[in-house]
Amino acid sequence: MEKRWQNIEEAIAHLTSTVDDLSGVVARQAAEIDVLTRRVALLMLREAEREADMGGAQPVADQKPPHW
Repeated sequence: MEKRWQNIEEAIAHLTSTVDDLSGVVARQAAEIDVLTRRVALLMLREAEREADMGGAQPVADQKPPHW
């Protein structure tokens, strides 16, 4: 019976360690997602400003040739 308790305690210790490791991973990923979200928002704002400066016209690469 003592060996069984020891095995259970070892399993709990390993699971606790794994949960702690995963918690750190999730926290780092959340921080990275926050940074990336801010960067995307900034890029979208810059693009909107660029389009407004162009008068809402399509960039040359996206325009169809005049004969179309």
